[in-house]
Amino acid sequence: MTRSVQALAYSRPSALESSGAGRLLGLETSGGLTPAGAEAHPRFFSGFLTSPQIAARGLLAVADVAAARYYQRIRPGSLDPVVTGNGDRLRFESFSGCGGVYARLDVLSEGLDGAETGHGTTNVDVNNPLREALSRMTGSDPLHLRVGPDELAVTTLEGAVVEKKVPLPDRWLRGFAEAQVVSAGFDLRAELTGPEAVRFLRSLPRSQGRGAGPLWVVQNGRTLRPTTRPVPGAVCLPGPDRLATLERVLRHATALRVYGPVPDGVATASAWEVALPGMRLTLTLSPDASRGFSGEGGVLDALATEEAAQDAELVSVLLAWEPRIDLAELGAQAGLPVDRVRAALTRLGTAGRVGYDVADAAYFHRELPYDADRAERHNPRLVAARALVAEGAVALDGEPATVASGERRYQVRESGGVQSCTCQWWADYRGRRGPCKHALAVRMARRGAVPSAKTGAAAGVVSAGGAR
Repeated sequence: MTRSVQALAYSRPSALESSGAGRLLGLETSGGLTPAGAEAHPRFFSGFLTSPQIAARGLLAVADVAAARYYQRIRPGSLDPVVTGNGDRLRFESFSGCGGVYARLDVLSEGLDGAETGHGTTNVDVNNPLREALSRMTGSDPLHLRVGPDELAVTTLEGAVVEKKVPLPDRWLRGFAEAQVVSAGFDLRAELTGPEAVRFLRSLPRSQGRGAGPLWVVQNGRTLRPTTRPVPGAVCLPGPDRLATLERVLRHATALRVYGPVPDGVATASAWEVALPGMRLTLTLSPDASRGFSGEGGVLDALATEEAAQDAELVSVLLAWEPRIDLAELGAQAGLPVDRVRAALTRLGTAGRVGYDVADAAYFHRELPYDADRAERHNPRLVAARALVAEGAVALDGEPATVASGERRYQVRESGGVQSCTCQWWADYRGRRGPCKHALAVRMARRGAVPSAKTGAAAGVVSAGGAR
């Protein structure tokens, strides 16, 4: 598995401090992007949290996921959460070490008081002493939050004094992108009140026996009823123990909202959002605890075409750290139809440049502080498809198309824009995990070009105004 080492450099450790003026939660930032370009220690917010204890528990939940492996539970390295300032809110994001759980805490405008929220994305230091201090927080005394160095330190920082080095697998990066693409296909399926949410989540089994089929739930009056079959309106709950992180905020929950796709008989991903005063905490689960998001293939069609690459470069120039991206408005600005804007955003998502918020049913602009373009360069199916086209292995004369791979020949048919293939991958998944390498190669060949891994690299240059 391809991986690199990610170095996170902070001016000092994050800390929760007390003084005569009250408590201060200082979250230190690593290198990140802002509308002014790259900054070593960007500063996004300095003001008060309206619900400090709830915010502390929500931040701990995001950090829990960053440090967790829900499958093959070995002790992993942990990437610090990512924070994005979107002008009207702060978003804290993390991804589990096993690649199967995505977490985000949105602290909304009503959860922030006293200052304007800046724009940009970076990592924030969440160290063990800070975790212990946050877990001991009680009461509702005012809490001042600072994201980034204090004003006096901004001009006097002489370099990093705290550095963390953690592995950053390509599979992890691909999963971060795929989780956003999968979420874009979700709809609201169920909603519970706070008390009903507590009862339901505490009734869930802590684990499922080996070989057990996926658990499904469906709204039944004011609660959710487990079912073993994907009946109409049901939502898949793969690995219910992965929702245990929500317990940190359960007693403050005002509602639980559950999102998922239309069930088609097989296990699917789902999103679980706990509404809190002034904020919301969302966990997105992969279709199985043993299966991360990296192999879902939802981004491959958008990566396989030069058109999407060119559209992505154009659309990227128009992004301005919006908390909600309006597809129609963005299309009007770019002179593109909505379907091409959506494909462009999918492609930008593979570089960590947009996320998806199921509560708003909208993309949002952020710039992950990683070399996330590697997620495209090293995607196994995409690399293999490019190689097949470059080798002249695709024959388009007649229907179906034929692809030579090794000593075998595979037939790829297309009907109504949907492809099928005679390979084992198609037989196993029938398009549910994206196209196989043969179908991708045919699509590339029919469009007359082999997009290189460097296509769209121009979108990786930051310019003033926050667009690449």
